[in-house]
Amino acid sequence: MKTIARKIMAMVIAASFCFGLASCSKASKGSKLNTVAAGKLTMATNAQFKPYEYHEGDKIIGIDAEIAKAIADKLGLELVIEDVPFDSIIAGVQAGKYDIGCAGMTVTEDRLKSVNFSTSYATGIQSIIVKEDSPIKTVDDLLKGNYKVGVQSGNTDDIYMSDTDGGVGEDRIDRYNNGNDAVVALSSGKVDAVCIDNEPAKSYVAANQGLKILESPYTEEKYAIAV
Repeated sequence: MKTIARKIMAMVIAASFCFGLASCSKASKGSKLNTVAAGKLTMATNAQFKPYEYHEGDKIIGIDAEIAKAIADKLGLELVIEDVPFDSIIAGVQAGKYDIGCAGMTVTEDRLKSVNFSTSYATGIQSIIVKEDSPIKTVDDLLKGNYKVGVQSGNTDDIYMSDTDGGVGEDRIDRYNNGNDAVVALSSGKVDAVCIDNEPAKSYVAANQGLKILESPYTEEKYAIAV
């Protein structure tokens, strides 16, 4: 997704935020936007999800950071990014601690019980990472075998894989704070596979010798911003 495309999408999403954040009760002087901090758009993310959000020096950059910056600019706000555990983002947005959650986040029925979502801005693919010499050749091999799967706690790969209907079940998953920890566990033999979104999966495989992504995707999903 090129920068100009992200800016166009950000303008569309920003229009919906104007309605969601509009309020006079907590608005800053001269503004009709009800944000956590006056004049600022506070974004919660988990910056371990390259290329959507990741650290470069002391800055958090990536696709989601660029989209959020364009939204903040459109609304006349300063963007503030908070790097937090992924499974705390929804609760933080719901409690009013953050204005938005932007972290390659998939819209699910369960999450819709707690927050609303913006227009979807990307299609995500859940992929499976294994060692190059793994006996796991297909997604079916993984699901039907007796293999241990590493997932990021609270992410949709956690939700999908922990389900016995379409996943491997609770007993066969190990949860980690982020995708990198799960991949380290795979490389060290603690798990047999990692289920994670395809874009960060490609980055992890490129950075770690001896790993590959299965050709067949596990599932597809839509990314949006939690509000």
